[in-house]
Amino acid sequence: MQVNSEQIPTEDVTNPHPASGPVPAPARPAVVDLSAGDLEKAAALRRMKRLALALLIGMALIFTVAFAFQKQYPWLEYVRAAAEGGMVGALADWFAVTALFKYPMGLKIPHTAIIPRRKDQIGESLSEFVESNFLSQEVVQEKLASIDIARKAGAWLSGPGGAERVAKEGGAAIRGVFTVLNDDDVQAVIEGMVRKHLLTPPWGPPVGRMAERIFADGHHHKLVDLLVDRAADWVDANHATVNRLVSDRSPLWVPTFVDGLVGDRVYVELSKFMRAVQSDQNHQVRQSIDAYLTDLAQDLQHDPAMIERAESIKAQILGDPEVRELASRTWGTVKTALLNAVDDPDSELSLRFKGAVRDFGTRLVKDDELAGKVNAWIGDAAGYLVNTYRSDIAGVISDTVARWDADETSQKIELQVGKDLQYIRINGTVVGALAGLAIFTVAHLLFG
Repeated sequence: MQVNSEQIPTEDVTNPHPASGPVPAPARPAVVDLSAGDLEKAAALRRMKRLALALLIGMALIFTVAFAFQKQYPWLEYVRAAAEGGMVGALADWFAVTALFKYPMGLKIPHTAIIPRRKDQIGESLSEFVESNFLSQEVVQEKLASIDIARKAGAWLSGPGGAERVAKEGGAAIRGVFTVLNDDDVQAVIEGMVRKHLLTPPWGPPVGRMAERIFADGHHHKLVDLLVDRAADWVDANHATVNRLVSDRSPLWVPTFVDGLVGDRVYVELSKFMRAVQSDQNHQVRQSIDAYLTDLAQDLQHDPAMIERAESIKAQILGDPEVRELASRTWGTVKTALLNAVDDPDSELSLRFKGAVRDFGTRLVKDDELAGKVNAWIGDAAGYLVNTYRSDIAGVISDTVARWDADETSQKIELQVGKDLQYIRINGTVVGALAGLAIFTVAHLLFG
């Protein structure tokens, strides 16, 4: 959440000894949008500035009182010297800290407002420093090796909630993809792939080659056995049908009992024939079927007429309406199945996916070889990315700083480090007071 109700304080010290004549008014600092965390930092920075200013004012009051009464109370000379040194130290360090971010009191003194004036050079230097010292293949790979990402990831994946989280995020990604994708566009892609890989190539030669391998290995014998068995079963169950077929095709002048005798004879011979084909694997019918299928496989590969017939059958089966319907039905089925699976945590797909994720995580933890390979892959990938894009990654720093407004840059940096810099002013006040007291004491002892 961004708010704009706070502004980084930029000045809290006035000139205790104003020069004659008007002092140029400092430029109004730019207002910087601050987050909630930055507001806390800004408040802490203001408190530290007030504390440093309070110490300076306190030293000034002590100096005034001590200076006024030091003749009546000679020991106040030591107090005056300490307060005088404290004021000097406080003012000097105030100047040094302020000169980093702005012109002190608006005066364009040389070598002040360092950050606003040199922000681009600072950004480039920081970018080069990060690129040279952090974005190197050795540093990244050494850090990744010490982390052992594979086992940590495996422990998380195999632990409670890991697989569920992966499934949940994967489901969200799938729903997002389906939301973005246009059904008509996807169907057009599927239709194009079907036409390119299924319809455009001729069917005859590849089907013939596949059939030739199947027939050569004898895999079709089971199908022949099934057809023969079904035919034999049909004959056994249709005695009356055979008799009727014989009677329907006999001349009208043939007596009915003769039709019955002929029908029974035909049925018996047909039944014997089917039993013979069924029991004899080398029966002439089976050999004829093998020969026919072998010739058909060869014709599909080499006979132009057969190849053309196969293409005609393909065109009849998969014309334009059929292809479009196939693409639409395929996409609709896949989309519905996936959405139903990801929406239902207890669906078969979700359960299998979670199980696979847990198994992979367990293997990463227990299989040293697999974990080593995964860590090596991650290290190599990270090293490649760093070597290839290190300049681009580090360039983000310099490019970002270059786009910042000078005043805004100064205020951003002051917000981050200004609180600590105020300790310099406080320390300068204390150290100045001690130094002033020590110098006055030594001088008094030597020359008093």
